[in-house]
Amino acid sequence: MQMGLLGKKLGMTQIMEENGNIVPVTVLEVGPCFITQIKTKDTDGYSSIQIGYQAISEKKSKKPVTGHCKKANLPPLKYLKEVRMDESDISGFTSGQQIDISVFKEGEYVDISGRSRGKGFQGVVRRHGFKGGPATRGSMQHRKPGSIGGGNPQRVIKGRKMAGHMGNANVSVQNLQIYKIIPEKNIMMVKGAVPGGENGLVFVRYAVKKQRTK
Repeated sequence: MQMGLLGKKLGMTQIMEENGNIVPVTVLEVGPCFITQIKTKDTDGYSSIQIGYQAISEKKSKKPVTGHCKKANLPPLKYLKEVRMDESDISGFTSGQQIDISVFKEGEYVDISGRSRGKGFQGVVRRHGFKGGPATRGSMQHRKPGSIGGGNPQRVIKGRKMAGHMGNANVSVQNLQIYKIIPEKNIMMVKGAVPGGENGLVFVRYAVKKQRTK
């Protein structure tokens, strides 16, 4: 079962434990989310649930989204996300059902996806970590990429690391451990860093590469 919820990143902080260790954590507001649609193999060819997050007014919502949410007796939702699941796991859900942070437990591992901060146009030194040329007087190759073609074949090969747009891309971080959950506030603290800036949308799901204890 690959259950997940939408939420937003609130920021980072650190927690001092009783033994004096300092644990860096990212604070997330996860859910509550609502099931807007249930897809099955009979009707759609595959099984999944669609979840929605953050209710908005009808004035700020597009008409197709408003009508789609009304079918599940829900207000317009700003974000929609489809979660692929097994046919046996879908049977426990109903359209319009609310799912909150209680589906996660402290100590579990999760995978978190988000949109990284945009850095604009950057050179190869910052974008790819190139060493750069000599920093001595007279050098004209301080931060230049060097040769980008020539040799065999006689062209710039596809995928060559060059200057360009950096950041503002979908990034996933795996195996982050849940340090603490505050259910009454829908707050989750995970060890380590999460992609994106403050109030950025994130998707938190059960870790794919870690065995989950039921």
